[in-house]
Amino acid sequence: MDRTIRIPSVTGIDVELRIAGPGGRSFAFVIDWHIRVLIALAWMIAAGSFYPGGIRGIAFADTIPPYVQLVVVLPATALYLLYHPVLEVLMRGRTPGKRMAGVRIVKRDGGVPGSVALLVRNIFRLIDFLPFFYFVGLVTTMLTRHCVRLGDIAAGTLLVYDEADPATFDDAPSSRGIERLGLERAELVRDLITRWPQLSKDARTSLARRLLEREGLPSEDLGDDELRERLEQLVS
Repeated sequence: MDRTIRIPSVTGIDVELRIAGPGGRSFAFVIDWHIRVLIALAWMIAAGSFYPGGIRGIAFADTIPPYVQLVVVLPATALYLLYHPVLEVLMRGRTPGKRMAGVRIVKRDGGVPGSVALLVRNIFRLIDFLPFFYFVGLVTTMLTRHCVRLGDIAAGTLLVYDEADPATFDDAPSSRGIERLGLERAELVRDLITRWPQLSKDARTSLARRLLEREGLPSEDLGDDELRERLEQLVS
């Protein structure tokens, strides 16, 4: 089973990402499960305190009034079910549990997955959970090449250990940089900035000058630090 993937870079220095197996996945999931259960219970206890007898009164009531279901049960259920999709979108492929376990979700090319991919991945939890306790999902992570569950296959994502340079995932060009350069060129500039310390001075200087010349910007009189600063200004 292939436990690593190599992400090719335009600068010639590949990024190696280590695939998280069933153990890493389960560890992250257990942490997140406890967190979302505690959040849902905290809401139920806080909201239920306004009901006669508190949450104990609700638990032992013969019938639960509709307004209690609306104010206590429904929001707690929403907090539990939306925990993963909302936090994975807001935290760009991570949750508190994934962060503590040292893993994160990435696209197959190593980039940060978009909102649609993350939502698709979470919709497929309904299938991966079958018949109980993520049995289908756990089995597929044991049998597939990159330890992926059905949700990952559908969304085109992987779960990897968060060991790479944070810039591999987080340093995306700003919207202004993309608008100015176009997505492909903006990613090219960002990739060069990310790999800057790993490249020889001659190689990075040559690449930087060529990129700046494409934008009609003078570069002949710029030193090493000035070239990098000018590139950062392009994607800021």
